[in-house]
Amino acid sequence: MSHPPRLLNQHACFGGTVEFYQHASETCQCDMRFAVYSPPQAKLQPVPVLYYLAGLTCTEETFMIKAGAQRYAAEQGLMLVSLDTSPRGAGVPDDEAGAWDFGLGAGFYVNATASPWAQHYHLYDYVVEELPALVAAHFPVQPIDRAFLGTQWGDMGR
Repeated sequence: MSHPPRLLNQHACFGGTVEFYQHASETCQCDMRFAVYSPPQAKLQPVPVLYYLAGLTCTEETFMIKAGAQRYAAEQGLMLVSLDTSPRGAGVPDDEAGAWDFGLGAGFYVNATASPWAQHYHLYDYVVEELPALVAAHFPVQPIDRAFLGTQWGDMGR
């Protein structure tokens, strides 16, 4: 299992907390970021978790800032996890033309197979395997109770 994620920022919210993290992803071979809303119930017991997959141009912050889902999650005892839409950082390839719908921030949750994308763009494996394992290892979540949802074409980023 990977090292604990590094806390970047934390805010109180509806009796729980919104926290922003970074960790060294083995799957994407670079640092990845994600955000967690922990409801007040998570202080006492493991809770179900809902993963939000953002659309084009979004980051781990977009859902936590714009959706307003924390109030409902606090009422229902539901942890929320959002993640960055793509690998980023030095050495991670981007679209040479600078197009917003390809490369960094693209939000395609697939495993790339062509060069130069194949080294870092393994978002399917990251979303399905690595991130849930990391969350389960470091946060009070119920091991079976998890679900995924998302938007298309950057709906939350408009």
